Parts: sequence; C-alpha cells; structure tokens
Amino acid sequence: MKLPATEIRKIAIFRALQLGDLLCSIPAIRMLRKAYPKSIISFIGLPAMEGLISRFPGYIDEFIAFPGYPGLPEQSYDPGKFKQFINVVRSKAFDLVLQMQGNGSIVNEMIGFFGAKHVAGFCMTKEKQTNLLLRYPQHVHEINRHLALMEHLGITTESGTDLEFPLFESDQHELKTRGLALKANSYVCLHPGSRGSWRQWPPLYFAMAADICAEAGYEVIITGTKEEIELASKVAGLMRYEPIIASGRTSLGAVAALIANAKGLISNCTGVSHVAAALRTPSVVISMDGEPLRWGPLNKTLHRTIDWTTAPGYNQVSAAVNSMCGSVGNEQSGYRFDNLKFIR
Repeated sequence: MKLPATEIRKIAIFRALQLGDLLCSIPAIRMLRKAYPKSIISFIGLPAMEGLISRFPGYIDEFIAFPGYPGLPEQSYDPGKFKQFINVVRSKAFDLVLQMQGNGSIVNEMIGFFGAKHVAGFCMTKEKQTNLLLRYPQHVHEINRHLALMEHLGITTESGTDLEFPLFESDQHELKTRGLALKANSYVCLHPGSRGSWRQWPPLYFAMAADICAEAGYEVIITGTKEEIELASKVAGLMRYEPIIASGRTSLGAVAALIANAKGLISNCTGVSHVAAALRTPSVVISMDGEPLRWGPLNKTLHRTIDWTTAPGYNQVSAAVNSMCGSVGNEQSGYRFDNLKFIR
C-alpha cells in the first residue's frame, strides 16, 4: 500500500450524499477496512445518513455530521456551524482523509481545511493526479469508481462488488407493529418516488405495472417517505386493484425488511433499488436520468434496468415485470424472515 497501515491510525471518509450513493461506496469501504483493520475510521456525511452508517459498525467507527458547504446542494450552508465542524475535524488529527464525494472541483479545497497528514481521493484532470489523487473515472459504475480509488492507493484486498444492507431485529419488529409483516414472497414492493420529480416514472405506468403483479396473485405494497404519500395515493387511485400504502409509515430499515422478503421491487433508479441489490431481491428499475450504466444494479440476472431516456416503451417494462412475477426470484437468496440474520 502507498500508505502503510502502521502509519495510518485515524481515517476520515468524506461522502456527504444520499442512500444510494453511500451503499455504492460500501464495497470500497470494505476494502479499506481490510487494509487498515486497526485504524479508527470516521465517516463524514449528511446528518440524515447517520442511521444508515450505524448499520456498518464493522467498517465505520464514528459518524461526523457535515453542516454543508457552498456549492454542495445536498445540505444548506451555515457558516457558524461549518466553523464548529472544522474545529471538530481538526481536533481529530486525521492521518488520512478520503475524498469520495466527486471529482473534487468543490470539495478538495474544503478538505484542505481538515488539517490531515494525507488527503486521497478524486481530482478533476489527469494533470492534477498524484500518488494519492486519482483522476475522476468517467463512464464507469459508481461501485467500480470507488474500487478504482482503492486500487490507486495500492489497496488490493479483494472484497468484490456486492452491496450490503444489514438489517436489525427492530426493523422486523416495526413491520409487525405496523401490520406489514406479510407472508414471505407473497407481495411486490412498488416505490414510485425519488428525490427529484424528474427522475420519476409516470404514476399511471407504475399503476399498470402494479396491476400486473396483483393479477399474478401478489399483494402490492407502495413504499415511500411521508413526503411521497400524495404520490402513493395517486398511483393507488390509478390501479384496478387495491394496494397497501406503506408510504410515510415506516423507517428506512423497515422498508428494507419489506424489500428483503418481497417477491420483487419495481422502482425508479433511486436509493431503494440499491437496497434491493444489497438484499438480492429481484427488481425492475426504470432509469429516468440516462445513467443506467452508472447506477443500475450490476447483477443483470436478478435485476432488469430499463433506460427510459433512450428506449421508452411500456411493453418492455411489462415484460420484465411479468418475468419477475413468474420467476423463482429471491427464494434462493436466503433472505427470509424465518431464517434472516438480524442484528440486535
């Protein structure tokens, strides 16, 4: 490795992004932990992601909330809170900070304020590439982009590209309290929402796809956040069958537990599609952002990603949904409530 484990005692990962972004970086973080087993690894991310990061205690030791920075749209910027944040980060005296946010056009200068001995990560151009900075790889899957960074740092411990989403016993308990602990493999999850409306497949199409599942004998459960209840109701109103609306009723962990035990998932190319990939639940993913090669699940056997921007056509989606409903699916994956290993 370019930075020997004996010299790197404290590591910070900077990735202040959302659910899918974080899950796609886990294979690289897994490699990092294997390379630095005795180091303290801190994760600097959006406050809302602390619960997700807490699911990976084997890889990450500490979470530090990021207060935002000019030019980063995910979090509003508060100068006072940012000053406090920098003081906290500098007090940690990190030996290494990994910039896993993006091409570095905005955050590389900011990370210079952290006072770390070494900064590694991505940069914009080949001219700026160094022993520890890698020119941001274009036109590759997000998982492989971060694995390439590990390889650039000489971290060659093989960990694979598999995603992870550890489940807690409390996730299963929450489903029971919400009346959503349905029989395994008896339902399909429908997730019509996403953080940007421009990334959402039309509600009518979601309703038509849901009716295919209902006609095949599966219960349809519409998932989403409380902000997406109206969207869920709209989809339900367009269906010929009556679904169960779980939007706004469950935490992320409970949604993941639902997906883990479902026959399949139909969604936009958004965070839950990566949850399904992590849990090996079959899915049909509609990509509305034109980047299926970057974000679509890598396992093409279990998951079908359809690029709606280049080949819009409901028939191909309906064919994929029919195939998913008639397939063996994730019965072979081992994710079932009766034998699923939940974390206490």
